[in-house]
Amino acid sequence: MATAADVPTHEQFWWPIVERLKAHGRSMTIAEMVEDVSQYMGLSEDVLAVRVGKYNELAVAQRMGFARSWLKLAGAVENSQRGVWTLTPKGAEMTREDLDEEVRRINRAYVRKAKAVSGVSPDLDPVEAEDASGDWKDQLMALLLALDPAAFERLCQRLLREFGFIKVEVTGKSGDGGIDGTGVLRVNLLSFHVLFQCKRYAGSVGAGAVRDFRGAMVGRTDKGLIITTGTFTADARREATRDGAPAIDLVDGDALCDLLKDRGLGVTVRMVEEVTVNEAAFADF
Repeated sequence: MATAADVPTHEQFWWPIVERLKAHGRSMTIAEMVEDVSQYMGLSEDVLAVRVGKYNELAVAQRMGFARSWLKLAGAVENSQRGVWTLTPKGAEMTREDLDEEVRRINRAYVRKAKAVSGVSPDLDPVEAEDASGDWKDQLMALLLALDPAAFERLCQRLLREFGFIKVEVTGKSGDGGIDGTGVLRVNLLSFHVLFQCKRYAGSVGAGAVRDFRGAMVGRTDKGLIITTGTFTADARREATRDGAPAIDLVDGDALCDLLKDRGLGVTVRMVEEVTVNEAAFADF
């Protein structure tokens, strides 16, 4: 079984992230990046399942997060509020050696500044120090994993209603092929009957679970949705969109956190007021 020592360090993710951004038109979502970079680096399912920290976060996702923060400090990437990461023109022109040197230069500058202020070298680098207070998604995921299964089903039921579903019912029938509930999504003049599965899971959901769910859908609906606190393997994502089979939408733990934040379910966003004095405006008085 793999351990944290088998997971690449955040430094080892720097260049693969840049290379894969180039291969994908210079932009990717976090979920796309985790899946694509992991496959590109040949990481095994055992490595992808390793979890670390007090919030039981997936180690690969955590270290890629550190890597993105470093790349952002170096001016190689930038991100939007929607969680889309983009390679900057500066990042596109960097060689691997340029990137390593720029990031290490930033770290040396931070260490010098911290030592000048406090007289001692910092125990954490700037990226790790920023994360030391705890990422909100890690905290939220820990709470979701601690929920009773029935409570998690009710939360998913509420979430679907918040996104426009009607007639959302949780069935919870055993031996029903993993189907936990049903709902109707109305889009303009059309209505779609949707079967969904919602599972608290700390590991990776494989292709077999997607196939089993699709099998339970046959003859009942053409729309399926799987919501999990875990992650989906690359094979599972391919199976969900396999040609000739009804497509199944997948919502992993990272996306679930974003959806809860979007609808304010257990997540509060506080906007910080910024006040700026316009000196030029006083010249007209």
